[in-house]
Amino acid sequence: MNNNKLLRTALILSLITIVYNVAEGIVSVFFGAEDDALSLLGFGIDSFVEVISGLGIAHMVMRMRYGKIEQRDTFERTALRITGTGFYLLAAGLIAGAVVNIVQGHKPITTTPGIIISSLSIATMWFLLQAKLKVGKALNSDAIIADANCTRSCFYLSIILLLASGLYEWLQIGYIDIIGALAIAWFAFSEGRESFQKAKSQDLSCCCSSDCD
Repeated sequence: MNNNKLLRTALILSLITIVYNVAEGIVSVFFGAEDDALSLLGFGIDSFVEVISGLGIAHMVMRMRYGKIEQRDTFERTALRITGTGFYLLAAGLIAGAVVNIVQGHKPITTTPGIIISSLSIATMWFLLQAKLKVGKALNSDAIIADANCTRSCFYLSIILLLASGLYEWLQIGYIDIIGALAIAWFAFSEGRESFQKAKSQDLSCCCSSDCD
């Protein structure tokens, strides 16, 4: 497969990621709010923040079709800063929500939607992860491999939601949903920090987790 076809595939994968995150965000926020499931609500808001990051990646891939890129442009850096701010706000909101739920003794009505949504997300993110890695390695592109690593984070986040939702539905212990929400808050904070570090860096490669330090 030549470079133009690979870049077209990378762009299609980026657009699929954006569209999926929008749909996932809408459904997750609706059921999270409807069922008082804080972890699912946070997961849905996270999906919306990921859309902004996805727009930056799609823009980068489109630029790659016209020549080799060495660093992020203004649009991509702005998208990363907005994404970072969104993740920080999400983390703060989830922590505040967890405190309120503990004080008031709130428990989810049900977490069945969380089980279904997270299961679908795990399958989707795994497919996107493998496809992006394949294209990124074929193009020897740090940017696309970085996008794949961000998809890997979404995959892990989906596993957290599945565990929290499944355990709550089984045991009916309200603290399980709160712990799940706090785990998502930690992920959001980490992704926010990474977004700001990427915006400052000249390096297109991903600096996931401790590699950013």
